[in-house]
Amino acid sequence: MESGMQGFYKDKIVFITGATGFLGKVIIEKLLRSTDVKRIYILIRGKRGRNIRERILAWEKETLFEGLLQSKPKAFECLMPIVGDCLEPDLGISDTDRRLLSAEVHIVIHGAATVRFNEPLHVALAINTRATRLMVQLAKQMPQLEAFVHVSTAYANCVIDHIEEKFYPENLTCSSEKVLQMSDQLSEELTDNMSPALLGSYPNTYTYTKALAEDVILREGSDLPISIFRPAIIGASHKEPISGWIDNLFGPIGLIYGVAHGVLRIASINKDALSCLVPVDYCANVALAAAWQTSKHRNRLEKAAVPEVYTLAPAAQNPLTNGDFLKYCHSGRDQFPLTTMIWYPFLNYVKTPWLYQLAAFFYHTLPGYVFDLALRLTGRKPRLAEVYRKIHYNMDMLKPFTHRTWQFDTKNTDRMRELMSADERRVYNFDMGALEWKEYFDNALLGMRQYLGTDANTPESIEQAQRLLKRLKMLHHSLQVAVFCVAGLLLWWLLKPFFFSI
Repeated sequence: MESGMQGFYKDKIVFITGATGFLGKVIIEKLLRSTDVKRIYILIRGKRGRNIRERILAWEKETLFEGLLQSKPKAFECLMPIVGDCLEPDLGISDTDRRLLSAEVHIVIHGAATVRFNEPLHVALAINTRATRLMVQLAKQMPQLEAFVHVSTAYANCVIDHIEEKFYPENLTCSSEKVLQMSDQLSEELTDNMSPALLGSYPNTYTYTKALAEDVILREGSDLPISIFRPAIIGASHKEPISGWIDNLFGPIGLIYGVAHGVLRIASINKDALSCLVPVDYCANVALAAAWQTSKHRNRLEKAAVPEVYTLAPAAQNPLTNGDFLKYCHSGRDQFPLTTMIWYPFLNYVKTPWLYQLAAFFYHTLPGYVFDLALRLTGRKPRLAEVYRKIHYNMDMLKPFTHRTWQFDTKNTDRMRELMSADERRVYNFDMGALEWKEYFDNALLGMRQYLGTDANTPESIEQAQRLLKRLKMLHHSLQVAVFCVAGLLLWWLLKPFFFSI
C-alpha cells in the first residue's frame, strides 16, 4: 500500500451528514484525532434556539472530545458547519455553500437518518431516501470527489435471513424512483396511508426507507466512487476514545437501562436468537476504511460499476445470542448498580406472545398502577403506567428483531481489514472476531451508569448504589415469599372443599 489510510486522509476535505448523531460524532472525533484532515464540513441545523456554531462549541464540554482537545486544543478549528436540513428541498443548503462544497470536498460520509421505527412514511422517505438522492446529486457536482460512503444498516434487507454484501432490489415492492415520484404527487396523509402496501414484508418504515436509499445508490450513484456501509445494531464504544461511551437509549442499551432501573422486568425475547450488536468505535473505523478502499478501487471511468457493500456484524466464530446478552447484563448488576433504582433489577423473558401479554400485566401494568396510586396519594403526578404503555409499544416494534436470527456475510469487510497494515489494524480496529464480549459489556454498563444515569463511577457512588441494591433485593425476595404464601393460601381455600368431601 503506497499511502495507507492516514496518508489518504492527509490534507483532505470531508463532508459529513448526521454529524451530530451518535456515530457521526465518533467519526468526527476519530478523524480529528488520528488523521491530518484539512477541514471537515458538517451539515447541521440550529436546535433549541442555538445557532449551528453554538452546537459545535457545546461539544467542547462533552466527555467524548476531552482527550482530543487535550492533545489537540485547536482541533475544532477544522470543523466548518454548513446550514442544512435533510427535510428541506435541496437539503436546505444555500447556493453559496453548495458551490463551496462542490469546489472543495474530496470525501463524503452520508450518515444522516431518522432511526425511529414508527416514523410516518412521508418523514422517513424524506430523510432516509430523498435526502440520499439529493446527496448523490450534490456529489456529482464535486470534481475532486474521491470517495462517497453511504451509511445504511445491516437490516436494510431484513426480509431475508441470509444477507450478503450485495444489493437486493427484488425485495422492494416498487423502485426508489417510483416511490419518490409518487410521494411527490400525493399528500403526506395519502403517502402514510399507503405504508402497508409499499412496505410489503418490511417490519417498519426505517428498514424500508433505508432499503430504498440503497436502491437510490445502485440506480443513481454507480458512476460515482461510492460504497455502502451496513452496520448492525450500534452500541456503546469498546475502547475509543473512551470505553463505554454512549449518548442515547436506542437499541439494546435502552433495554439494559430499563432493567438497571428496576422498571423493565419482562421482555418478549427468543434467548437462542443471535444478537447483532457492534461497538460504535468499530463502526467509525469501518466507515473511514470504506472511504479509503472506495478511493482505491473506484474512479469515474468505471461507468455503471456496482458499488461495494461493507457489513459490520458479530463474527460467526464469536457470536452473541440474546441469552448471552442478558447474561452479561445480569453479571454486571451487582458490580455497577444505579443509585436511581426503583426496584431490584431482574429480567425474565418469554417467547410465546400470549404468555408475554399475561406476564406483562402482572410484572408491569399492575405494579405500575399501584405505584401511580401511591404517587397520587402523596400529591405527586402518576407516571409509571404511562411508562409501561410506551415500553410495551416499543417491545412490540422490536419483536421482529428479538425473535429472529439473521446471517450476515462480511467477506468484503474482512477482506478490507486484511488489506490494512498491522499498524492500521491497530489504529482502526474493527475485528469482531477478537472482541471479548464480557469485557465489552462491563465497559458498556459502566458507561451507561456514567453517561446516561449520570452516576459518577467513583467507589463512593458505587458503594451507595450497592447498599440500595441490597435493600431492594431483600424487599424483592420478601415480596416473592408473600406472594407465594398468598397464592398457597388461596389454592388451599379453593381445594379445601374437595379434600374434606373425601
